[in-house]
Amino acid sequence: MDSLLTNINKYLDYLIIDKKYSINTKKSYEFDLIIFNNFCEERNLNLNNINENSIKEYLKNLKQQKLSNKSISRKISALRGFYKFLLIEKKVIDNPMEYIEIPKINKTIPSVLSKEEVEILLNIDLNDKFSYRNKAMIELMYATGLRVSELVNLKLNDVDLQMSTLKTMGKGNKERQLPIGEYATSIIILYLHKARPLFLKHKHSEYLFITNQGTKMTREQFYKILHVIAKKKGITTAFSPHTLRHSFASHLLDNGADLRSIQEMLGHSNISSTQIYTHVSKESLKRDYNNYHPHG
Repeated sequence: MDSLLTNINKYLDYLIIDKKYSINTKKSYEFDLIIFNNFCEERNLNLNNINENSIKEYLKNLKQQKLSNKSISRKISALRGFYKFLLIEKKVIDNPMEYIEIPKINKTIPSVLSKEEVEILLNIDLNDKFSYRNKAMIELMYATGLRVSELVNLKLNDVDLQMSTLKTMGKGNKERQLPIGEYATSIIILYLHKARPLFLKHKHSEYLFITNQGTKMTREQFYKILHVIAKKKGITTAFSPHTLRHSFASHLLDNGADLRSIQEMLGHSNISSTQIYTHVSKESLKRDYNNYHPHG
């Protein structure tokens, strides 16, 4: 019989080849399943003797390591998928995950930038190739609510500047089309004409956003750029690229956008993921009331 690790590797290949999962998603599953494999190796557990009690002991061990319910939930999801695969492949007869419940997660209200902070962030003087590129990236992210991985993976042919739309591949390899907006479109056109050729230096790239080495922008590089710009502008709110996505959704909702439309634009498969922004707006409402009401 194949080892647990061998079957994990077969499952990871299955996620890429058959399920068409992204490399990032595969890495996430791999990280979680390797932790499970290490736990099993330490206790001489294999596919034949792993049962529901083994899983419960593993989860208890994770709790003792002070892992959050969110992290534990992700690891349970990884194991559920893995054991479904093992059943399909007839590597196991019983599913030890069948009665394992996911711990309840208290949804935290995402932090957002105020509209004023976004305006400050986007107020970039266009005086060199870096400023054109950086403004184009931040404007596009705020204009569309893209995930940072979606932003840096955009290719030239993903963007239709005449129609002011783009297409992106989100989680679960779901493609969606998004409006860009006239202003963000105009900034991208400026970047393409005035800055991108200077980054490429006669090289070729199919990607929209390029580094000074003429290579594709990475998530980490974009995070650093955003952090530097925010610090220079005196924005003290702690935020990440994902905060721009939260801000996009929250500000749309504040201005009367329909929740279903926001769900479509964000690429959420479940409306409950989008509903968290109604709580953000309620918080904003309370804050404005306390700040501006005469008897607040």
